[in-house]
Amino acid sequence: MVLRLPYSLAPVKVAILPLSKKEPLAAMAREIAQDLRPFWNVQYDDAASIGRRYRRQDEIGTPYCVTVDFESAEDKKVTVRDRDTMKQERVAIAELKNYLSEKI
Repeated sequence: MVLRLPYSLAPVKVAILPLSKKEPLAAMAREIAQDLRPFWNVQYDDAASIGRRYRRQDEIGTPYCVTVDFESAEDKKVTVRDRDTMKQERVAIAELKNYLSEKI
């Protein structure tokens, strides 16, 4: 089930989803969440499998999920998933705020 709210009406705009609760992924994900919170309602979620977390965010209408994976520590990029198209794109962490600003 997907709640297809217009992006501007979604109560949570971005979800940050680390693939692992272990460091350094969790620390990196928490830092990204803190950096984005002044601009949007951000939810941090590290419970259950990544597929279940995506579905949970789809059900509440979150337009974008940002996944911090094992490559993120090396290449300083995250995967951004669009709720409606399900397309995933690698985005540099330094460019994430600008990327999301254009989309939301």
